[in-house]
Amino acid sequence: MSVRRIGQGLFSSPARVLVVGFALTILGGSVLLMLPWAWAPGVTTRYIDALFTSTSAVCVTGLTVVNTATHWSVFGKVIIILLIQVGGLGIMTFSTAIAMILGRRIGLKERIVIQEATGQFQMTGLVKLVRHILVATAIIEGIGASLLFFRFAPKYGPLRGLGFSVFHSISAFCNAGFDIIGNSLVDYVADPLVVLTVSGLIIVGGIGFVVIAEVWRTKLKSRLSLHSRLALRATGLLLACGTIAIFLLELGNSKTLATLSPTGKILGAWFHAVTPRTAGFNTLDVGSLRQATKLLTVMLMFIGASPGGTGGGIKTTTFAVIWAGVLCAVKRREEPCMMNRRLSTDLMERSLAIAMISLSLVLGATFVLTITESGHELLPLLFEATSAFGTVGLSTGVTPTLSTIGRLTIILTMFMGRVGPLTVAIALATPPRGGEVRYPEEKVIVG
Repeated sequence: MSVRRIGQGLFSSPARVLVVGFALTILGGSVLLMLPWAWAPGVTTRYIDALFTSTSAVCVTGLTVVNTATHWSVFGKVIIILLIQVGGLGIMTFSTAIAMILGRRIGLKERIVIQEATGQFQMTGLVKLVRHILVATAIIEGIGASLLFFRFAPKYGPLRGLGFSVFHSISAFCNAGFDIIGNSLVDYVADPLVVLTVSGLIIVGGIGFVVIAEVWRTKLKSRLSLHSRLALRATGLLLACGTIAIFLLELGNSKTLATLSPTGKILGAWFHAVTPRTAGFNTLDVGSLRQATKLLTVMLMFIGASPGGTGGGIKTTTFAVIWAGVLCAVKRREEPCMMNRRLSTDLMERSLAIAMISLSLVLGATFVLTITESGHELLPLLFEATSAFGTVGLSTGVTPTLSTIGRLTIILTMFMGRVGPLTVAIALATPPRGGEVRYPEEKVIVG
């Protein structure tokens, strides 16, 4: 088979372009992280660790097998934050930005891939959307870095404080969760400036660029699209319920909230409700959380952020659509509805496919980890697998102890979680030849 034919096969569909694009970026990042000047003095790096870090950065996950603050040099940290920015914006968004800077025309094929990557329903206005994404990203990350500078500059000095502020602002907005402090944001659990700034960046980054643009243009709630209203309502509901539940569950835990001030308790509960939305930062010791809180965190990580943003998970709107289908079946309605709008069968099938493939991926990864990491209990391994799939980055302490097979399992899970399990499945699937066959219908007893 010729090289040209292989290339045409790899890039024969938007889904395959996205999968290959992310894979090549990860491999390129791992090569850069293997350069000796990317390491801190006296440190050596195995390729599996460089590959793991590159995957975690591009997939904006935040799981790390080495301490980012001490293992990597300034050059290595710059590489990591660039990989986070590329992964957060999306490969096609970043490629389109470079093409626009170079004055290249964005062709039809590129527009189709951008449409797939951003989840748009129509092809018009895609280049304008990319331009808005870039401008909004620069403004939001700039505001976040400016606010964090007031806290980091007095502690680390103006120049180093600026570097810390920029790094953590980008990492927060891209929902990556990488930190160069050494213990995430545990030291700032009761600091309103840091907690509210970082949580604000996480929420705005995870809500989706389409929603941000629509809210910016539309002041009246009634004029927002169903997608934006659904994303905002689901996000608000999950944050409110998560905060209340975590506050009540951890209030008597002396290792988390019990020893904090009243303000610290509220900020700690709030931040831990925000961070499972695929962010990865933590102000509470995740390993010290109660079992019920860990399980709740797993649920929040599985749902994740909203479509078109920098987060992972099955997405808030997918979760909402599935529940609409459940209510439709319970109430024996013919068609599922939400907010006085009818949902299509295709949308319902796509949502169910995403949820089932994602659940299978998480359970499959957990099953492998129970074999390769037999020294750990089931819940921490389920937590690890879900965190990888949801591109969250929270860990109970399992990540640094993973075996080589365990690390490869988490790498694959992070990759599929960021690109999208359905996108990967479509990219790997072979389209039927000769048209689709319509078979006779027959009933099956369920329930």
